[in-house]
Amino acid sequence: MSKKVSVSFFTSKNIEDDLMNLCATSTDYIHVDVGDGKFIERKFNPVKELKELQGALTKRLDVHFMVEDPQKYIEEYSELDCEYITIHCEIKKDILNLLNLIKSYGIKCGLAISPDTDLCFLEPFLDDIDTILVMSVVPGKGGQSFIYNTIERIKKVRKLIGKRNIVINVDGGINSETAKLVDSDIVVSGSFVLNSDDWEKNINAVR
Repeated sequence: MSKKVSVSFFTSKNIEDDLMNLCATSTDYIHVDVGDGKFIERKFNPVKELKELQGALTKRLDVHFMVEDPQKYIEEYSELDCEYITIHCEIKKDILNLLNLIKSYGIKCGLAISPDTDLCFLEPFLDDIDTILVMSVVPGKGGQSFIYNTIERIKKVRKLIGKRNIVINVDGGINSETAKLVDSDIVVSGSFVLNSDDWEKNINAVR
């Protein structure tokens, strides 16, 4: 079964043009990375560009907060057309309250987990989330190579989920080869699509 694709523009040099061009492709979602300069080194918050293009964007957003304190970001992004808002399970905040805040806006909520974090951190929240974003690179830098033990981690996540209706998403180093190796429902691809001459071809190559 083919995967859904969420294209990240984290490495974009021209955000507004790239967002509009992505809407002309068959990507299922636009993946929005947000960084606060603390949880990850880079500060990146394209909410202004997304709000300016709000009426023109035809793709729903798959939002990934790489931030220590997501509350104000959740409130900002709740006004956009978000399918998912995902926060990191490593933050030292009341995760359940934040998940409930996301849901209060009618948006599906998720937890992201970094490569070095034990999967047991997901377990208390499995009945409260719609998606799990398994990071296959260290969060915060585009263009990194895929970490191969992610393949096993995703298998373990499937077992943890059991019969729950939770979508598995994987993010980092996804290209036509690595996409075939992961048993996920969605793949996030950034550089592989944006740095190519044929976005549509590369989107289809990771399905």
